[in-house]
Amino acid sequence: MQHITSPDGTRVSYDVYGAGPPLVLVHGSFNDHRTNWEFVKPFFEKQFTVYALARRGGTDATKGHTVEDESRDVSALIDSIEEPVFLLGHSYGAQVALGAAANILDRVRKLVLYEPPWPSTIRSDTLARLEELAQVGNWNELPATLFQETFSIPMQELEELRATEHWPLIVADAEASLEQLRALSRYIFSAERFHGLHVPVLLQVGTESPRDKFVTDTLAAVLPDARVEASPGQAHEGITMAPEQYAASVFRFLAPLKA
Repeated sequence: MQHITSPDGTRVSYDVYGAGPPLVLVHGSFNDHRTNWEFVKPFFEKQFTVYALARRGGTDATKGHTVEDESRDVSALIDSIEEPVFLLGHSYGAQVALGAAANILDRVRKLVLYEPPWPSTIRSDTLARLEELAQVGNWNELPATLFQETFSIPMQELEELRATEHWPLIVADAEASLEQLRALSRYIFSAERFHGLHVPVLLQVGTESPRDKFVTDTLAAVLPDARVEASPGQAHEGITMAPEQYAASVFRFLAPLKA
C-alpha cells in the first residue's frame, strides 16, 4: 500500500498493480479498494497499471468529511501520476470521481461512472433506520436495509450476495459507509457544474436498477461527450455479480488504450 497527502493534510492510501496505461479506481460504499474490484482485478491488471484508491473511512478514516473532500483526495492521487489517466468510479465513488474529473480536466483521458446516486436517493426515513441499526450495532442488517430500500436490489440477488464470501466484507465496511451516506445526504449536486467536462464519459447502469435513483440520465443531458450503456440483467452490484461482462464494457469504451 502506498500513500499520498490530500490538500487538507489527510493521508490517503492506494494500491498499485498491473501494467499498461494508468487506471484510477474509486470504490463505492460497503466496499473497500480491494473488495469492490476483487472480481474484475484479473481483467484490469492485464491491461492497465491500476491505482486503487482507499477512500476515507477504511485505512484513513475521518469523520464529518464531504464528497468534495474525497474528490480532492482523488485529484491529489491523479496529480501524483506522471501521465493522464483513465478514471472509474462506482456508486458513491462515482460521484467522488466525477468531482475529481471536474477539478483537473487536463489530467483525465476518459471517465467511467457506474450509477452515481442522487443525494436524495437516501431518504430521510431510511437514513434514520440506518442510524438506529448503527446505535445497536446491527451492522449485518444495515447494508441489507439500504440495498433493499434505496437500490431495490431484488431479494434473490441480495440473498445470493449474502451467501458469498463478499458479504462479511460488506458488513465490516458498514460503519465507514454510514459516514459516506451522511456525506452524500449533505451533498448539493448540480449537473450544470459539469457542462464543461469535455472528456469522453461512459455512464453505466444495470437494467434491473431503479434508474431514477441515479444521476445518469441528468448527466447524459448536459455532458458534451457522454454515452449511456445498460448492463443486461444487472443491478447496482453488477461489478461483483458479472465481472467479465463489466470488464468487457470498460475495455470497449477505453480502447484504444494507447494515446
